Amino acid sequence: MQLTRIGLVFLLSFFIFSCESTYDFSGWDTSKVQIARDEFGVPHIFGEKDADVAYGLAWAHSEDDFGTIQKTVLAGKAMVGRVFGQEGAAVDFFVHLLETREIAAEKYESSFSPEFKKVLEGYAAGLNDYALAHPEEVLMADAFPVNTQEIASAYILSLAQMSGADRAVQQIVSGKVNVISEDQNPKGSNAIAIHSSRTDSGENFLAINSHQPLDGPVAWYEAHLHSEEGWNILGGLFPGGAMIFHGVNENLGWAHTVNFPDLLDIYQLEINPVNEDQYKVDGEWLKLEERTVWLKVKLWDMITIPIPKKVWKSIYGPTMVTDQGAFSIRMGALERISAPEQWWRMNKAKNYSEFNEAMSVMQLTSFNTVYADRHDTIFYVSNALLPKREAGFDYSETVLGNTKKTLWTDFYTFSELPQYVNPNSGYLYNTNHSPFKGSSKEDNLNPDLYPKENDYQNRDNNRSLRFRELMPDTGRISYDQFKLIKYDGKLPDQLAFRTNMEALFNLNPERYPEIAKQIEKLKSWDKTSGIESEGAAIFAFQYYYWWDEFSKTDRDFNTTLTEEEAVQGLRASKSHFETHFGKEIVALGEYQKLLRGEKVLPLPGIDDVITAMRSQAWENGIRKGVQGESYIMMVRFGEGLPKIETINVYGASNNPESPHYDDQMELFLQQKLKPMTLDKAEVLKNAKRVYSPGS
Repeated sequence: MQLTRIGLVFLLSFFIFSCESTYDFSGWDTSKVQIARDEFGVPHIFGEKDADVAYGLAWAHSEDDFGTIQKTVLAGKAMVGRVFGQEGAAVDFFVHLLETREIAAEKYESSFSPEFKKVLEGYAAGLNDYALAHPEEVLMADAFPVNTQEIASAYILSLAQMSGADRAVQQIVSGKVNVISEDQNPKGSNAIAIHSSRTDSGENFLAINSHQPLDGPVAWYEAHLHSEEGWNILGGLFPGGAMIFHGVNENLGWAHTVNFPDLLDIYQLEINPVNEDQYKVDGEWLKLEERTVWLKVKLWDMITIPIPKKVWKSIYGPTMVTDQGAFSIRMGALERISAPEQWWRMNKAKNYSEFNEAMSVMQLTSFNTVYADRHDTIFYVSNALLPKREAGFDYSETVLGNTKKTLWTDFYTFSELPQYVNPNSGYLYNTNHSPFKGSSKEDNLNPDLYPKENDYQNRDNNRSLRFRELMPDTGRISYDQFKLIKYDGKLPDQLAFRTNMEALFNLNPERYPEIAKQIEKLKSWDKTSGIESEGAAIFAFQYYYWWDEFSKTDRDFNTTLTEEEAVQGLRASKSHFETHFGKEIVALGEYQKLLRGEKVLPLPGIDDVITAMRSQAWENGIRKGVQGESYIMMVRFGEGLPKIETINVYGASNNPESPHYDDQMELFLQQKLKPMTLDKAEVLKNAKRVYSPGS
């Protein structure tokens, strides 16, 4: 955006001031809502109806993190640029391009049941009432009130992003649209279910262990939701979420991990050389829809200017016109929008049959789902809203958008997706690896039975290989053994990074005496990632060093480090540690920290161990953790209510003034968990504070 080209007169004629809000409190009967805060500040929200609980969730979460929730609200309304400038305007452009607000308005009434609309209405009322009661916390008054269609718009935007739409747009803009591949940024989550036949206590075990950013709009928030209409669940959600995304109710629980089937297609249009507003499909010239959108961008305090941008649309979907040509993107996330209601119905399922029924509506666009319950069922599905594509075309590449043969309109049913129920091995797991390696070798699915067009991945990663090293083929395991598996921080014997880094371990120290200590340290490294490990610090430096180098040159991550490159990296690590730490070798806990306010603590973990941690450069040569181990739930299903232990990386609040801003950090780093319960009476008995919203 070349703002310098816009004259001062134009600027002043279009500036927009934030105005005072003119809406009123919702009049919600908050006496029907109770928020009970436990000793760690986690909200347990009780209500007469589900809508009351949704209201209470909006209020409680706003007390803890209203700033981040507002970013979600602003995104759903295409107002991010009005608060966060040009960076926010990029999000607004994305909203305009995908038409998430228009889709929400068009499909809202037909996509959601009357019962669930009440839940969204309660949530919206809670946000709006909190904003009215706390005007000093509001980032932009014009953002409120928020309505249910705008909340739906935010969900559509988020699920489109998770389907790869942001990467597609980036590749189109940068002229790199040949292939839409798996994101090279490290991602990781673990989900493990163990059947009672394999546990010494006769309970089903479940590990919910997503690896999300440690803060921001997709960082986990823990809450317990309980209504008199049968909603009783504890788990994690993101800011702006009106229900639990994965967690545990009285009868069952599930974990999500990110999966990578082909959820999105890019089409290159054949533009008429004599009329750029036309594109050819099956020999017929069709008109390319064009419109101008205005991105309102904050320049200074109180002053916002409108910037015009063009977006297009073809029969294939949202379209961008670049010097390389015109490209359209198409994905299920823009076709089906009631994923929030599907999650809500998963929240309230009482058994596997009801959970399966909720999953079968196929509104949730992606995510592996690993499940366990108190009725002796474990289950795993590589869930995805996958289009039925006509064979004969390479959909992993850019598709020619000149025939309706490639214009898919239908999706695979739930029963057609890769899934397992109670395998003979007695366990199921996913670590973002292949869905065809979800259990023992004898129980695994045959990839040849699934359409090649869906582009399911077949590869292992380090976490999946390490899990198989740890999980015994036969016999029973204890809950303590289960926790040891979940908290394992060691790489497998045979590394499975996309980049082959074996050269690091094969150098001859006599040939390179100046880095002999580094070479010997790596050769003797046991591949663990505790804070005392010096080998882990050297390896972590190499990992990020080459990640940065490859990014600078657009080098494919599927490559092999040469001996010369291994030497280069080790020399760089020696120089870095000497410069910043005064010694050529340091422990991982010196090099990598967990930060929150004034706390700076040694942080274990490297990318793609089961206890994964990704870090980024911070200051004085130190790295800080940004993504990985974050919200953890360990569950046992037996008689009575499930036994639940959880931990969140920082705490329940994002307010630096709150005692719960960082009160879980030490437990998190010690790999300890806090007991939690779904029992309302027990919660209220031990609560540190019980109140109604606004009281």
